Amino acid sequence: MDFSDVIFDLYGTLVDIRTDENAPGLWSEMARIYAENGAEYGPEELKTGYFSTVAALEGSAPGGDAHEAHPEIQLEAVFQKLYLDRGVEADRALAVATGMLFREASTEYIRLYPGAKELLRELRARGRRVWLLSNAQAIFTRPELRRLGIDRLFDGVYLSSDYGVKKPDRRFFERLLRERAVDPKRAVMVGNDGACDIAPARALGLAAVYIRSNVSPREPAPEAELRLMSMDLEKVRAFLLS
Repeated sequence: MDFSDVIFDLYGTLVDIRTDENAPGLWSEMARIYAENGAEYGPEELKTGYFSTVAALEGSAPGGDAHEAHPEIQLEAVFQKLYLDRGVEADRALAVATGMLFREASTEYIRLYPGAKELLRELRARGRRVWLLSNAQAIFTRPELRRLGIDRLFDGVYLSSDYGVKKPDRRFFERLLRERAVDPKRAVMVGNDGACDIAPARALGLAAVYIRSNVSPREPAPEAELRLMSMDLEKVRAFLLS
């Protein structure tokens, strides 16, 4: 098929990652970081505060109480509020730095799937426009894209925390299509999640490539122009460039 635009999900599609927000020692380390900046917490108290603040901010986000809406928050606001709750006037820079330390401490591993970088490079070399559309926190993901060496391999990067909405909300997809003048009839979405990636893309008229990866949700394989039951970016390449 002659695609002009290829839209990729990130985690579980191009990037293999394992994080654990309940990892042993994580919240003790985070309590130490907060204490160093003047905010005293016990590890369990901090953990509870983190998750309750996330839930509260998600609930107060625009559309947060609507069944059909999928609001997204910026996690730096969570780290900042946890300082404020202890009387520390933390600026955004401190909140972001704390968030980045949290990501590092909660990440077991992060790596590209085999062939990911080569696929992105070849698509662009062959005249395709390549986009990233990911449910992701910018304070985590932009540094990770740079570390993995793929930050310059997209024509544009759309991260949910930058837009206040996340997949499967069609508004997130429509933002990219509208701003980048993408013709859905000549575009394809590549993702590992049937509900978040594949179904909304097809509803908007895009073709779809579904990859069941090691981090895909347990779900029936969705309808798609290409369905792979295991990670194989070489087969994705052959399909996209055929």
